[in-house]
Amino acid sequence: MTDVLGSQLSQQPATGATPEAAPVTESATPLTTAPTYPPHPQIMLYTRLRKSPYFWKSRAHGVAMYSVYNHTYHPRHYGDPVAEYWHLLESVTLWDVGVERQLEISGPDAFDFTNMLVPRDLNKCAVGQCKYVFITAPDGGIINDPVLLRVEENRFWLSLADSDVGLWAMGLAHAGGWDVEIKEIDVAPVQVQGPKSKEVMVDLFGPSVLDIPYYHLGRYTIDGMDVVVSRTGYTSEVGYEIYLYDAIANAGRLWDAVWQAGEPHGMRVIGPCHIRRIEGGMLAYGCDITLDTNPMEVGYDYRWMVDLDQEADFVGKKALQRVRDNGISRLMVGVEISGEPLGSYNDGSMIEPFTVLEPSATRREPIGTVTSACFSPRMERNIGLAMLRIGYTELGTNVVVETPRGPQAAVVVEKPFIDPAKRTPRS
Repeated sequence: MTDVLGSQLSQQPATGATPEAAPVTESATPLTTAPTYPPHPQIMLYTRLRKSPYFWKSRAHGVAMYSVYNHTYHPRHYGDPVAEYWHLLESVTLWDVGVERQLEISGPDAFDFTNMLVPRDLNKCAVGQCKYVFITAPDGGIINDPVLLRVEENRFWLSLADSDVGLWAMGLAHAGGWDVEIKEIDVAPVQVQGPKSKEVMVDLFGPSVLDIPYYHLGRYTIDGMDVVVSRTGYTSEVGYEIYLYDAIANAGRLWDAVWQAGEPHGMRVIGPCHIRRIEGGMLAYGCDITLDTNPMEVGYDYRWMVDLDQEADFVGKKALQRVRDNGISRLMVGVEISGEPLGSYNDGSMIEPFTVLEPSATRREPIGTVTSACFSPRMERNIGLAMLRIGYTELGTNVVVETPRGPQAAVVVEKPFIDPAKRTPRS
């Protein structure tokens, strides 16, 4: 097994290279000689890094590449990310996403504390509902972007992206004297995603599972195991997540049950499909957004993510009010990038963000970065998410992107690139 690091190292621009001297490629240019690559460095499997409860089950399907996410080994792909992409679009897939650690907040002050933790007004989140939320710092920076599940009146789960939110939440609770219990619980999800996911879920749980609305949850029992099922996922496709209680003890049994139900429908085990999430404009924490990013810069209609008019206070509210009043200096946009295919993102084709430059040949100053990029097989072009300086964010604006193959012409376009109304996952 190999890690992505180093796979494209020899393609990176040399330190001190002058972008002005490099030609801008409008279309694919054949290479006269094949690039050379250093050997893949190995990723060591050992005791310091955590393992998903489904680690051994997913590994048996031939994990080709791991990364680390929430201090846990994360299967990235199983040999061919593009084949996995097409299978997701056409059939049904199973994902080991035990890296999505579940942080539970409970106790008498659980609602008020959680409502203080996130900028969304949780008075609008009923029991049994899920919300995509930001967790913001005092300066408005984004600490994490989990899916929040309200499993009981005063019990919330945060299905975490890749940062140590548990320590942050425990520190806030202690400093503020909140009457809450905050702990990582023995609950771990798998994802069942793709157009045939509904058939698999009906075989597992019965037809009532189809009654779960988008971004809501239901409780089920399968073979004596308690689970929470949600209509959520990281694909912009139809899909579900199955959250397993007592996951350390029961993970193997649940995995086998899902696999046995899915095989007749053509199920395939895959890693997170970054091609599809980029097409859908979905963010990756640590890549597209970080502590240095505030929600107003993300470029979506932030009013459903940040409720500055709610009566309750939340961490970062004053800072975000100032950002709203003063405006932003940069904005996340979609870009189409010319040149030969960039790769699938999680295949090692994007080790570093790509610098975005002014299009002028005489003054090519940096104006931002492409934070995620890939070749979209459906669109037959390179696409990406880019954080650009205001002034270069209007649709149709031409820019230059420094890719591993050299500078390429690019243009600002609408995002999400496919299905902006999210009709597919809602269907």
